[in-house]
Amino acid sequence: MKQLVNRVQLIGNLGKDPELTQTATGKQFLRVSLATNESYKDAKGEFVTNTTWHNLVAWGPLAERMATRLSKGEKVAVAGKLNHRQYDDKNGERKYMTEIVVQDFMDFVSRKDSTGKNEDNLPF
Repeated sequence: MKQLVNRVQLIGNLGKDPELTQTATGKQFLRVSLATNESYKDAKGEFVTNTTWHNLVAWGPLAERMATRLSKGEKVAVAGKLNHRQYDDKNGERKYMTEIVVQDFMDFVSRKDSTGKNEDNLPF
């Protein structure tokens, strides 16, 4: 029987600066949002761009590295696994969240040139 793999790879732009925090037991984790874009021509022949937002979470030393090396607007490649979880908010309402648990990342996929414009330097 073949082993099934939960693996996600995304390249996108960070929607905010990463937030590094700690659990009650002192374990560090990071949360940040990542935007990916998909462009296509619609039935009228006009280009349409759809943006999808992804919730990222990283733990431990990886979270620390990401917090010190990444910032809002930067293009980044991440790889990890898809995770679904549920929790009750402060009003007692059940909430559901899908997030990418980051296991690896490549920063500086896009660097800003001297004019402030992004220069793509994709690794793949």
